[in-house]
Amino acid sequence: MRLIAAIIISLLPSLGMTQATDPFAAGPDGNAHEYLPVEQAYQLAVDVTDPTRLRLYWQIAPEYYLYQSRFKFQISDADGDIIATPSFPPGKTHEDEYFGVQEVYYFNADITVELDRSSTDAVLVATSQGCADAGLCYPPQREYFRIDTVNGTIARTDKTAQTGAQQAPVTDSANKSAPANFFYMLLLAFAGGTILNLMPCVFPILSLKVLSFAGGEDHTKHVHGWVYSLGVVLSFVLVAAVLLALKQAGQAVGWGFQLQSPGFVTALAYLFFAMGLSLSGVIHFGGSLMGAGSDLASQGGYRGSFFTGVLATVVASPCTAPFMGTALGFAITQPALPALSVFAALGAGMAAPMLLLSYSRRVREAMPRPGPWMELLKQAMAFPLYATVVWLLWVAGRQTGVDGMGMALIGCLLLALALWLWSESYWRRGLSLVSIVLAGALLVNLPSATAQSAGNLDDGDYTPARLAELRAANQAIFLNVTADWCITCIANERATLSQPDIQALLNSDRVTYLKADWTNYDPAISALLEEYGRTGIPLYLAFPADSSRPAEILPQLLTPGLVKEAISRL
Repeated sequence: MRLIAAIIISLLPSLGMTQATDPFAAGPDGNAHEYLPVEQAYQLAVDVTDPTRLRLYWQIAPEYYLYQSRFKFQISDADGDIIATPSFPPGKTHEDEYFGVQEVYYFNADITVELDRSSTDAVLVATSQGCADAGLCYPPQREYFRIDTVNGTIARTDKTAQTGAQQAPVTDSANKSAPANFFYMLLLAFAGGTILNLMPCVFPILSLKVLSFAGGEDHTKHVHGWVYSLGVVLSFVLVAAVLLALKQAGQAVGWGFQLQSPGFVTALAYLFFAMGLSLSGVIHFGGSLMGAGSDLASQGGYRGSFFTGVLATVVASPCTAPFMGTALGFAITQPALPALSVFAALGAGMAAPMLLLSYSRRVREAMPRPGPWMELLKQAMAFPLYATVVWLLWVAGRQTGVDGMGMALIGCLLLALALWLWSESYWRRGLSLVSIVLAGALLVNLPSATAQSAGNLDDGDYTPARLAELRAANQAIFLNVTADWCITCIANERATLSQPDIQALLNSDRVTYLKADWTNYDPAISALLEEYGRTGIPLYLAFPADSSRPAEILPQLLTPGLVKEAISRL
């Protein structure tokens, strides 16, 4: 019940707390705390003191504080951006778990912002971030004001009231709300979804779907293709709706966020393990479950095609294909309908090759006639699923430690026992249900991911303070934002970043290599992704030695030549 209540509270937009925080967690005194909604913890008032000067005054609740380094101010009007130069009062030095040594403000923050010109109709976007002494950290909070510095008037507004010139800054697009740009993002999403089919994480599921094209009527194949596509598109839209709801509730999450939960990762391992056992012939689910049988193309198998599409979406979440980063970064800043449209386009792109395959007469003619080879291929397809289980259990172990991995392995053992016991016999079915309950109990009692990840940082680990320190020292930086569950990240690291010549460049005196590990939830890394207009990983940033120059965002698929060229420009 406590878990259910926590989920419900986390979805309330008024709370705005981060995903990593338990709203019922005990503080230093051992008692449960009721945290303030973000708008009550930090109350902002804005005044126009003269045509080129603003005063921003935050009233901060007792036992809460704001970071000086997390303040950002963007002002723009129809003529473009207005340069805003803030002046900060002295703060209090604070040793922070997430951001290192920081200057923070208790009780109030009184900031003056100088403007390079006046305006009669501009939009101010004021960004701040703070924490509570009891342990809760909020994601970055943006507040919007429409200001007339000439006449001294100001009114609070919301993001949807902005014009195209007042969007939050992102490095690779402008005028985000333009219709032409929206359709361009749909095309990028469609292309990115199509490329997802080439990712290794999707291969086992697509292999199962191809089996359904070996026999049956043409019309049946066509319907299976459409039902599969429906499963993919609806799943992408559902994931998008959850992601947008969490964003609206103040959560700093991104694409693949569900894999930051050890429980979800282990549950996915359970599912793939059961599917592998079915394909190996140890157990039989029937053709209508999970698309795992050989009867997908037969009558009653449409449910299997639909859930094959659902599974394809789930296993695609560790991957980020080219073009996806820009499209998803755009989607997460938009109102619900355009955002969901981008995710639907992503799903349509992923479903398109399989849908075309269902209509391809040449492919069907090239495939052998149905026969014993189908059973052999089905059994062979179990081994990619077992390999996926091994990888998922490794991810769970990285998140929770060896104890968590051991619990997940015991859960797989109990699941196999439950599936073997299941029969028409009441006593065997009862023992099977007991085994399933025990496997589920292990699932919900895995060690905490955040507790395992809280340790001493290595010199190459990213923190906002370390990045700021290196930038202030005019040091060139290559920043790799990655995670153990991100297949694209691992492929880039093995194929490109681990090459001896690339390693020599990254470890030279000229460049500092930083790694931001997002395997477990980290609000500092979530804030970094948001700052650069990204909602998923990998993210590669090349910071020039000249700190006045912005970082360059590298493509999501790296090559040695591309990395060498980027480093040569630093």
